[in-house]
Amino acid sequence: MTDTATQTRATSARTVSGTVISNKMDKTITVLVERRVQHPVYSKIIRRSSKMHAHDEQNDCGIGDSVTIAECRPISKSKTWVLKSIDKKVREV
Repeated sequence: MTDTATQTRATSARTVSGTVISNKMDKTITVLVERRVQHPVYSKIIRRSSKMHAHDEQNDCGIGDSVTIAECRPISKSKTWVLKSIDKKVREV
């Protein structure tokens, strides 16, 4: 066998950053991810957003927290992301 055949292919999970907009479900958060794209005709920069469900094992996140989530295997019908880190916590009053 050659060396290339015996090496395993290392894949890194895709990560995105966003804001938690809901934590009402058990062990699940909803993250709003915004990105800026250029309009194809008018060349104006516009904002596009996506809402993604992510797995939060410890129920650590609160609404308004900035988080980083990573892509993973499907955990449920709509949950294919997992919480990687909490970048900024919202101060609780």
